[in-house]
Amino acid sequence: MQKQVFLVLDDGTVFRGSSFGAPAPAVEQLASMPDPSDGPGIGEVVFNTGMTGYHEILTDPSYTGQLVIMTYPHIGNYGDDEQWSESAFGDPAIGAAGLIVRSVYRGSVPRGRSTLHEFMASRGVPGISDIDTRALTLKIRTNGNPKGLIVSSTEAYLTPAEVDRCIGTLAGYPDMEGRDIVSAVQGRSAQGPADPAPPVASAASAEGGGGKSGLHVALIDFGYKANIVGELQRRGCRVTVLPASATAGQVRETGAEAVLLSNGPGDPAVLAGPIRLARELAERYPLFGICLGHQIISLAFGAQTFKMRFGHHGLNHPVRDEDSGRVYITSQNHGFAVGAEQLPPDLEVWMKNANDQTIEGMRHRQRPTASVQFHPEAAPGPNDTLWVFDEFLSIAAARG
Repeated sequence: MQKQVFLVLDDGTVFRGSSFGAPAPAVEQLASMPDPSDGPGIGEVVFNTGMTGYHEILTDPSYTGQLVIMTYPHIGNYGDDEQWSESAFGDPAIGAAGLIVRSVYRGSVPRGRSTLHEFMASRGVPGISDIDTRALTLKIRTNGNPKGLIVSSTEAYLTPAEVDRCIGTLAGYPDMEGRDIVSAVQGRSAQGPADPAPPVASAASAEGGGGKSGLHVALIDFGYKANIVGELQRRGCRVTVLPASATAGQVRETGAEAVLLSNGPGDPAVLAGPIRLARELAERYPLFGICLGHQIISLAFGAQTFKMRFGHHGLNHPVRDEDSGRVYITSQNHGFAVGAEQLPPDLEVWMKNANDQTIEGMRHRQRPTASVQFHPEAAPGPNDTLWVFDEFLSIAAARG
């Protein structure tokens, strides 16, 4: 008998839909799951407002521990190509715990690509379609991000006892606030196909195509997106990737001239080691941060971060440069932000979100240190802010 699939939220709300991707776990299997935080189809439920880019979104390590709703109603029509993947070293692992869509495309795709169903099934990630994603999104905008679980049953509807079992499983799932997910991403990254690492790097060393004029940049990996390295290499940089556990001494051994702190998942406030590292690196190197890296740098100088009600996830978020007043359309994926109250005097606000005025960029007043909350590397998303890489490299070159 074909199984019915359901999305169950931690408040007991149930959405009945159709399955795609990998099979969702059966309700009766929940009791035997050794660690619900490590299982498929369970996580914090967030919505993404992008019309396209589902492959890059799925493979972004920053979505680890989250079920992603695509608010655009029809998803999957152009298929999946592993060359688009944003997971470390090009490894086409899926970071997201599951995908939630209104309508999934089930037809043919261009030659050389897989369907969305095939790609997710091959990675063991379940999806659910044919549910009211608009109602679910409005619920999240009102109440914040719930925990959710995609499960299957041989029956057409879940019984009250089965719903209670799902709620019990979700109660054991850790909250995003206070959770370190970077360490989990590091374990996943180590499985990627990488060249032999230098002695100080447990991740990879990637050589850019630039000549002698290119800077040597150390990238601290909290779950970096592949196109960050790509954009640096296109600018002639040599990039050495170091793990989140790297020390300032290990960075020095690489001979790097500048340091970039990458994006990544989870709560930045619990990352005591990376925060301490950022404080040390800022004394010696030009330092730049993207997304989680931006939050870590801000915390290192005495700012505070907070959990947003539903975060920013999508390809159409307007950001205003506070110096010029110009607005850029950006790609974003974050559930935490830097608080605007009681900012340390050494930091100045560089950019703000034009919708809700949250901080989107920070600069140090004396040091060559800057950061942005959005994703200038895009992938997916508009390319409006690729110039941010040029800005950072110009500052770093001038310092050298």
